[in-house]
Amino acid sequence: MSTATFLPEHFINRELSWLEFNSRVLEEAQDPANPLLERLKFLAIFASNLDEFFMVRVAGLREQSFGAIAPQDPPSDGLSPLAVLQKISARVRTLVEQQYQCWGEAILPALAEQNIRVLKEAELSADQRRGVDKYFRQRIFPVLTPMAIDPSHPSPRFHNKALYLAARLTRKLGIGPERLYAVVQLPQVLPRFVPVEQGNHSEFLLLEDIVSARLTELFGGYEIITTGTFRITRDMDYDLLDEEGDDMLRVIESQIRARVRSEAVRLEVSSNLESDILDMLVTEEDVRRPRLGDTDSYDEVYEAPGPIDMTSFFELIASIGRKDLQDPPFTPRTPPALAPGDNLFAAISEADILLHHPFDSFTPVVQFVQQAARDPHVLAIKQTLYRTSGDSPIVSALIEAAEAGKHVTALVELKARFDEANNISWARRMERAGVHVVFGFMDLKTHCKLALVVRQEDHKVKRYAHLGTGNYNPSTAKIYTDVGLFTADRVMTEDVSALFNFLTGYSQNHDWQKLIVAPQDMHDATIRLIDEQTERARRGKRSRVFAKMNALVDPSTIEALYRASQAGVPIDLVIRGICALRPGIVALSENIRVRSVVDRFLEHSRIYIFGEGPRQMVYLSSADWMPRNFDRRVEVMFPVEAPELRRRILQEIIPTYLRDNVKARELASDGIYTRLTPPAGGPVHRSQLELIAVAEGRSPLPAGPAIAKETLPPARAPAKRIPREKPVVDKNGVTKPNAKRRVT
Repeated sequence: MSTATFLPEHFINRELSWLEFNSRVLEEAQDPANPLLERLKFLAIFASNLDEFFMVRVAGLREQSFGAIAPQDPPSDGLSPLAVLQKISARVRTLVEQQYQCWGEAILPALAEQNIRVLKEAELSADQRRGVDKYFRQRIFPVLTPMAIDPSHPSPRFHNKALYLAARLTRKLGIGPERLYAVVQLPQVLPRFVPVEQGNHSEFLLLEDIVSARLTELFGGYEIITTGTFRITRDMDYDLLDEEGDDMLRVIESQIRARVRSEAVRLEVSSNLESDILDMLVTEEDVRRPRLGDTDSYDEVYEAPGPIDMTSFFELIASIGRKDLQDPPFTPRTPPALAPGDNLFAAISEADILLHHPFDSFTPVVQFVQQAARDPHVLAIKQTLYRTSGDSPIVSALIEAAEAGKHVTALVELKARFDEANNISWARRMERAGVHVVFGFMDLKTHCKLALVVRQEDHKVKRYAHLGTGNYNPSTAKIYTDVGLFTADRVMTEDVSALFNFLTGYSQNHDWQKLIVAPQDMHDATIRLIDEQTERARRGKRSRVFAKMNALVDPSTIEALYRASQAGVPIDLVIRGICALRPGIVALSENIRVRSVVDRFLEHSRIYIFGEGPRQMVYLSSADWMPRNFDRRVEVMFPVEAPELRRRILQEIIPTYLRDNVKARELASDGIYTRLTPPAGGPVHRSQLELIAVAEGRSPLPAGPAIAKETLPPARAPAKRIPREKPVVDKNGVTKPNAKRRVT
């Protein structure tokens, strides 16, 4: 649908909205109510998020501004890519300033109160300095490589996100130029925070401070005049649509190698880096810096008044090892029907089972694949893998099943950004073991989360499926909130089987009965489901839309929500990150409330509810409401039909998030988020803590509004085609996202 009836000011820019999400992460670091090492963790997450933002989003905007690349999804907010880059540069500087204030003025003093110190070289005692000298000579010096920069030693190729020490030197004796610039890469194989005394993890020195104070041992015959540190972030984005090749694995491998040579998109420098060295880096790396009166550029140099690369704080937290300064651990719940050692297939055959991670254990999902691998009645296992851990027990179980002679298919998404090398490695392991590994489509990411087990039972074949909102990764399942469904429903598992046939063999023409699949019809279906609520409200009937997701960007979906609000539909959106919709605008979105929950666990689940009363439609999904999810990925939205499972979502999970008044922030129409606070003397609700308490059996959740006796809606409402710009499908049935045609 066209955005012509809506103005650019009705939309928030997606990149600026993402920066506001990262500012909410920074708020958690600034919050003294959080345990000290958790605050340090949020500083590291903030820094890691910002790295990826520059490598992907800023890199893309840079190409659109200064190259010949048009945006895949033209923005609805009307801002040009250059204007967005300029706003990003200004906002990031404000956030980085707050980041370093938080570190230097709040967290460092708080660590000192706990007898944990990050010292400077000058603060060492004579005995401590001797110990550090010994550590330097034995452990650090052999790894370092001094690199001079002069006509016979050209500037080296600086690696993405690597930390470098730069120095200006003058010759005292021997050969070489009288004045010399040099750099030393600080290897990532060495600890960034070095204990001052071995075995004592309460006092640390930064690696760069140790090396800087001992540079004369690397550059004999030279006097060190000045030192400073710098770090370059490079363009790590790429588009396989621009690549040609008959072997996706080889294409991905070539792209990984090409990243080493990619352009710089950000230069971080310490405040003590000499200006001549900075000028040399800016020139060598073609880093943009605006000149006086220059309105067609922006500044890509960011000065750091403290240690560059705060992602290393993850390492510091592990080195400190103070559990009393972290969130208390908790034990996830295992539903009684899935007790360890029980036959999972019997339990799933009896009733659908819902798991809400990390409050519910991820172990049953792993056991589902492990039991299938060892069960003599299992004929086949099919699995999608987007991101998983390097030592994944799921990968090991698939290999075990293949070695046992079962038919095993793994759909491995090689284009999972920054996990490509890992995915290639364990994909090859599986291939060697006899797993049939498929790499999906060149121009579509396979993002759906599905596992299918085919089992012989009493002279017939029965299918069992797991469908989820998150990755098959036991590590992230402990820190991400996601929802998964086990089912043996005949119709649902037939749909899952048909989807695997599409992924592995382009098989089409299946009449989807319960699954809603992208890129085929998820976009139309989502808008249709919203529009049905709009029509109900116009007829004076009960209506509602609730959506929990990571990001809301798609203009057509936002327009549908605006129309629903104008008709009087109450709309609650819980959106962790990007939200391009502006709530609370009179006569447009006054019936829409948007909130974001940022807490101990990363909110990652996608839950969509349409309707009010007993005929509410409840869906879970792997997809956010973004153009890339609708048009450039294989995604799934699937219904929750069992009354008890629907009741858990509608009366427990959703109301818990909607009453959070501790970690929730509410979005206003001006794009500003305001943190909610409990009313004076009123109840305090922190959603994740309440869900932990339920998982541990310490307290029940207050139930939400009662629902009437279940009368389940049809699995799929009758399709009404909605005119829109829809991707063209080529002769192989693969969507071409950059080619559009009008359909009705």
